Amino acid sequence: MKVLHVIPSLSPALGGPPQVALNLVHALRQIGVDAEIVTTNHNGNQPLDVPLHQRVSYSPDGDEQYSVPVWFLPYDRPALKEFIFSAALTRWLWQHVQDYDVLDNHYLFSYAPTCAAAIARIKNVPYTVRTMGQLAPWALAQSQTKKQLYTRLIERHNLTHAAAIHCTTPEEAVDVRNFGLQTPTITLPLGVAASVPCHHPQERLRQQYGIANEVPIILFLSRVHYKKRPDLLLQSLSQLKSRSQPFHAIIAGSGDRDYLVKLKDLTVTLDIAQNVTFPGLIVGQDKDLLLQGSDLFVLPSFSENFGIAIAESVAAGLPVIITPGVQIASDIAAYQAGLVVPGELEALTNAIAKVLSTPQLRATFAENGKRLAREKYSWQIIAHQLVSVYTLIASRKQLLDDVRFDPSLLKITVDT
Repeated sequence: MKVLHVIPSLSPALGGPPQVALNLVHALRQIGVDAEIVTTNHNGNQPLDVPLHQRVSYSPDGDEQYSVPVWFLPYDRPALKEFIFSAALTRWLWQHVQDYDVLDNHYLFSYAPTCAAAIARIKNVPYTVRTMGQLAPWALAQSQTKKQLYTRLIERHNLTHAAAIHCTTPEEAVDVRNFGLQTPTITLPLGVAASVPCHHPQERLRQQYGIANEVPIILFLSRVHYKKRPDLLLQSLSQLKSRSQPFHAIIAGSGDRDYLVKLKDLTVTLDIAQNVTFPGLIVGQDKDLLLQGSDLFVLPSFSENFGIAIAESVAAGLPVIITPGVQIASDIAAYQAGLVVPGELEALTNAIAKVLSTPQLRATFAENGKRLAREKYSWQIIAHQLVSVYTLIASRKQLLDDVRFDPSLLKITVDT
């Protein structure tokens, strides 16, 4: 079986989605599926330094062990946010889509997956769509007029004629139905790649950032965007400081330059600038050190369909505090791997204070989180289950029902 994953960009600055595409294709290839990626060389202001118009073995951190085959095509500048138009990608898809049994499209409201779906229909190649949380009410309310027009002209047609829509949580499948779609859904969580164990991570992390040994570290690891509400976290940290609670927060991730300046200014206004570090985008071994050396992960996001950073945190044994808008919240609550609290200042502040002041609670959350990752977020198990869907789709058998996978039970549940 030959499967093509289509994504607008593999830029690390886009956060979780590029990681998902790369890890999933790697897992699929590990079990014998001929999977590869087509994308653009978009990377913010400067394009990725990669060979174009050819299949290359690619890994963002240069580790050949985890490299996957990728076709990079040039995008047409200037790129309009994440729409990322590419005439070269259009020509490539028209010439090569029929070489594949199934297309797996990542993202909505973006040129690459939109174009791929349209060409796939013309060429009679089945495709799936990953909505990436973009049908959640909060997400649809952003740039609402543009999305409504895009939906009416293009996106609803793409979604309606997909062989299936891949959802990562039951809540995301509900969003699909609330959008008025009857396309079959596949509910299957994403996986998490195990971090490389670090030697004495807590000591090393504190040495690296100049933090005293007795000071707990709060980690925010994500794209720094107002949707993730880092401003609310900073306000909570100010409340903690007024309670004489020691802490140091690391806000790790890339983001809009003006927004980052605004957040840094806020730390000065709140008198916590000495308690907060903004190291920028962190990847590879430095990221593993953050996950293993911190004491608590916090993401008070308005909306998140899965949250790769959350899954990575629990896999590393890092307790988490998240908000109900993060759709992985049901797993966190069920496994007691952390706290799910309202996205309000007092509730978030109290939750952080409770976890930081209770070592036994952190230890319990850590063990439960590692069990959650083992049982539900294994890329190998997820890849095997996804192949069963690809096989049905490639054989042109229609999925009549919504399919729900439970990786922890290694079985499929069909909702009729």
